[in-house]
Amino acid sequence: MKKRIPVPNTFQPVDDFVDAAWSGIRELPGADRLFYTASEAANWSKIWHGLSIAQAVATRDPKRAVMTSAALGLEASLVNGPIKSLFERERPQVDSRPMKLRKPKTSSFPSGHASAAVVAASFLTPGMGRAGTLAVRTLAFIVSTSRIHVRIHHFTDVAAGAVTGWALAQGFKPLLHRLLSR
Repeated sequence: MKKRIPVPNTFQPVDDFVDAAWSGIRELPGADRLFYTASEAANWSKIWHGLSIAQAVATRDPKRAVMTSAALGLEASLVNGPIKSLFERERPQVDSRPMKLRKPKTSSFPSGHASAAVVAASFLTPGMGRAGTLAVRTLAFIVSTSRIHVRIHHFTDVAAGAVTGWALAQGFKPLLHRLLSR
């Protein structure tokens, strides 16, 4: 069995602060419905693949959907495989949740939902215009923070996932453009 790197609890006070602050959001009417729905819709990047297909149909450019889905596939393979397997971090301890939700068995660090949201936003928004870009980025933010709301991830897991997604998207763009331009 490979030795995994334990995520240090250096930032635990930050995670605790954000979780305590988020408890006020958890009490808002409709918050559970919004965040649980967003979290569930983003499982296996379903929401992002759906948006890329809708975008391809609307723009009559199927290459964009292929590129976005390829980037999401690469992201999932890397984040949910070798990257998460490097780290050991328990998910937040919760006695019960108001809505049923699948609890992953992988390490909590980094958040794959946040990583996928940033990759998707990076591929969906070019050429979209201000309103579309704002809508996609807002949805990516909601999906990412939904993992804090439903207590599947700590804040630092989500932040690390977003940074990971940004770095992966920067590397995937030239690679996929080159492969799909042939």
